Amino acid sequence: MNLDYSPEVVAILALDGDGERLMPLAMERCSSEAAHERLRAASAARLFAGARAPEAAMSGLYVYFSCFEEAHAMAQDIATAEGSYWHAIVHRQEPDAGNAAYWFRQVGTHPIFPALARAAGQEGPWDPFAFIELCEQARRQPGSELEARARAIQRAEWQLLFDYCARPG
Repeated sequence: MNLDYSPEVVAILALDGDGERLMPLAMERCSSEAAHERLRAASAARLFAGARAPEAAMSGLYVYFSCFEEAHAMAQDIATAEGSYWHAIVHRQEPDAGNAAYWFRQVGTHPIFPALARAAGQEGPWDPFAFIELCEQARRQPGSELEARARAIQRAEWQLLFDYCARPG
């Protein structure tokens, strides 16, 4: 992580991987019941005071812990590119590729795309639609190199978008 988050956010992330967790390509259930409870008791405004997009950062925490229902409910109520981006990730992990593509079309070209393309070792612009397809293929090959690569890119994507949302505006 390249930001100094509030002590409470740091403590929540410490409940499963300190922001380095390789999330599954398909959400199953919340990875940490303790994190789930702490998130439900917290407010985005308190956790992310002064952030560019506090609600979107909160949605990102729910995504990180694979808490599908909460991540979806929060993301769908955020009428910004960041809300649409988290919404797209939730549907990509549902998995519902068509719905994910719809929400990525709402995002347009996001400011994290150049850094994400570099993190993925990709030449040229980031293509979220190609990444949806890569995740679909990787999901059908559990334990493969492709799955490991997709999960690593997905973690980089999460970190970049979470930092973007949690950063002061």
